[in-house]
Amino acid sequence: MSVTQGTAAALAEPVAPVRHSWIGLLFAANLGLWMVFFTPVQVLLPEQISELGVSGKEATLGWVTGVGALVAIIVNPAAGSLSDRSRPRVGGRAYGRRHVWTLGGAALAAMSLLFLGAQHSVAGVVLGWAGTMAGLNVMLATLSAAVPDRVPVSQRGSVSGWIGMPQALGLVLGAVLVTAVVTGTLSGYVAMAVGLVVLAVPFALLTPDDPLPAASGARPPGEPLWRTLREHPDFVWAWGTRFLVQLGNALGTLYLLYFLTDEVRLADPDTGLLIMILLYTLGMVATAVIGGRLSDASGRRKIFVVWSGVVIAVAALLLAIWPTWPVALVGSVLLGAGYGVYLAVDTALITQVLPTAVDRAKDLGVINIATAAPQVLGPALAAPIVTHLGGYPTLYAATAAVTLLGAVLVTRIRSVP
Repeated sequence: MSVTQGTAAALAEPVAPVRHSWIGLLFAANLGLWMVFFTPVQVLLPEQISELGVSGKEATLGWVTGVGALVAIIVNPAAGSLSDRSRPRVGGRAYGRRHVWTLGGAALAAMSLLFLGAQHSVAGVVLGWAGTMAGLNVMLATLSAAVPDRVPVSQRGSVSGWIGMPQALGLVLGAVLVTAVVTGTLSGYVAMAVGLVVLAVPFALLTPDDPLPAASGARPPGEPLWRTLREHPDFVWAWGTRFLVQLGNALGTLYLLYFLTDEVRLADPDTGLLIMILLYTLGMVATAVIGGRLSDASGRRKIFVVWSGVVIAVAALLLAIWPTWPVALVGSVLLGAGYGVYLAVDTALITQVLPTAVDRAKDLGVINIATAAPQVLGPALAAPIVTHLGGYPTLYAATAAVTLLGAVLVTRIRSVP
């Protein structure tokens, strides 16, 4: 791959388009990552907690996912910062700074999943999920950095669309594995562990990973976070946009199984959830790459983010006003369509407002907090809304309001059109 002349490959601004094979391997790695990230939250953890027979299943699920999100908030930027400065050597040969962390994170997540599947107490479930989230967020920190490390700006919308789709496809693949292929909680977690290794490891083994130059070993740590935030306001606005939209996503998706059971009163809510996930995925797949390519071709990002937020808000309002099965199906398609465009374009936009090349993974780790933190706040806000503040209509109205606010805030970014 060509790089900016006079700059070490690991720190250069990429200028040559990445190949389809590279995109395919990164797609597969993200597919494994998000399969394990979302499937337990949507399917395995709710079922496992129900089987424990604890009172207050909603609150318990919120605690488990909340602890996992707290782990993510700590691990993601820390792993990113460490990978920014890693210079692993084997037999005197320097290796790249990212892939060793990807492999280590995959190993930790897989082992934690196997441990989680054997637990029969809330404490054991919390510990197993915390370990899983630690491993996944090490992977997320390094896989996220692959785009600004190797993809030129003119291709980032399209590539971000491809690697955004696994957020939905991973859940579909995982849901099919744990409902149609294998049965039982333990078997489901084993399937997740195997799938993660098979899908994610090839990217780390088969793609290039430029090592840092020798001089960088003595380089002092990057600038303090407070200075980064003060001197790079567009980075702050990008963080706020991502945080609010992801908070809306957390509010809207955490209790879907319980929504179908208690509000829609569907006879078979498990199958209903799988259908909603499939429709959501179809909507996302149909729009993610197209939205990214249109953004690349036009050179504009913000207008696509705003309108994707509008579509998501409309879908949430439909669920709030008409909690029926046909409306839930329509809402699933709209949610997927809006979220597909949002992920593709907003991810590309974020890579264009990163403060420095030397801290790409650390800064993306800070951005990823905006994805993880809502997993803490989402359950804390959603549980009292559902139980005391109006139930599911209020929950989905709040989802629409928060998402729309987040999308509109992107207009405050000045350096990207």
